[in-house]
Amino acid sequence: MSQSHPEADAVRDASDQFYSALDEMAKGDASSMADVWSHEDDVTTMHPIGGREEGWDAVKGSWEGVASMSEGGEVTRTDQLVRVTGDLAYELCTESASMTLAGEQLSLEGRATNVYRKENGEWKVVHHHADLHTEFAEMIANMGA
Repeated sequence: MSQSHPEADAVRDASDQFYSALDEMAKGDASSMADVWSHEDDVTTMHPIGGREEGWDAVKGSWEGVASMSEGGEVTRTDQLVRVTGDLAYELCTESASMTLAGEQLSLEGRATNVYRKENGEWKVVHHHADLHTEFAEMIANMGA
């Protein structure tokens, strides 16, 4: 079900850019994350590996850390629902990811919530939360990341 709010399509476009950046991250390049995220101190993320990052530097570092170990990956989004209220919007969806992480093949699927904020006329990601994935978390912990 999609919302007919006039900004909903713009949020869906921002989501498309975020999932394109996630896909690139799974291939080993997190550089496009900087284009889709807000760079403010209040941004947060809760990855499938557990934990929580606060502030742009920590969020950026978390994407770069996974990208540095990833290759040949793909991330897709399905079952998208977008809601917009003023300058904030949220998205619910299902993420599917597969990648080679430090030489190990990994596949996961889970629910995700993304929060967007309109900044200078553009929708930027301010929060990403994905279901905890125990196998992924253990792989990262065993690598000492």
